[in-house]
Amino acid sequence: MRNHTELNEFILLGMPQTQGLETVLLGIFLFIYPLTLLGNLLILLAIVSSSTLHTPMYFFLGLLSILDMLFPSVTCPKMLFYLSGQSRAISYKGCAVQLFFYHFLGSMEGCLYSVMAYDRFVAICHPLRYMIIMRPGVCVGLVLAAWLLSYLHATVLIAFVFQLPYCGPNRVDHFFCDIPAVLPLACADSSLARRVSSTNVGFLVLMFWLCVCVSYTRIGIAILRIRSAEGRQKAFSTCSAHLTAILCAFGPVIIVYLQPTPNPLLGATVQILNNTVSPMLNSLIYSLRNKEVKRSLKMVFYNVVFTALK
Repeated sequence: MRNHTELNEFILLGMPQTQGLETVLLGIFLFIYPLTLLGNLLILLAIVSSSTLHTPMYFFLGLLSILDMLFPSVTCPKMLFYLSGQSRAISYKGCAVQLFFYHFLGSMEGCLYSVMAYDRFVAICHPLRYMIIMRPGVCVGLVLAAWLLSYLHATVLIAFVFQLPYCGPNRVDHFFCDIPAVLPLACADSSLARRVSSTNVGFLVLMFWLCVCVSYTRIGIAILRIRSAEGRQKAFSTCSAHLTAILCAFGPVIIVYLQPTPNPLLGATVQILNNTVSPMLNSLIYSLRNKEVKRSLKMVFYNVVFTALK
């Protein structure tokens, strides 16, 4: 990589068509980012502190909370840094690292949504065999497989994007280093890298979406077979939060990477929502729509208050 480039750094221009709004954007993201970290940290503490939540479903939810803290941390700190008037420069290696972890963590989250959909399928369609099928070894194996797939996905993208020479200009028309914004700066033909990145991302999104659709189709059929309205309502309530989170996660990816003619403003807006708002909404969705999590959160607050007053 070092032999093919003459650039030492890139300049992040930020969101397109937002010049003069830096102070407003800084205030918005100074509110959203800490709230995202706090909300997901509370869910993680609730799961760890309550023995009743030590089940496969909440094991995956705890991992999702960790990813929802790490994913926005790939882009938000640097964005807050330059929105506050500091340097917009990012080193060549820093750009590569940012791009790698953005796709690694994003892919890991997509894998985890698919695994969580399968977990709900087993819980509703095979309730008597649930703890046997989703035993600890299987859960850990699914997470390791998701980690490996995500690592290979991000590594392939990095290899194709940063094997190209970058000799100027170095102004990235985006708020972080991502493939659609970095590739136009290459000094050589980037068509192969574009095709590989689109195919790679498109294949993963399609695979995740098919896994979710198959699982929830089977779940929907099983719910319709439940005779009591109370039973149907209980089964649906366990899946509605997960479905909402999936729509918030997959929608932006489809819009950004699979649109035939990229729109910089649309892409940046959608990615902002995906990077910062979706992880924040996940914490609200799972905490407000899940009675067990709400009960455990209350216990955490009571313990904290009791310890402080003691």
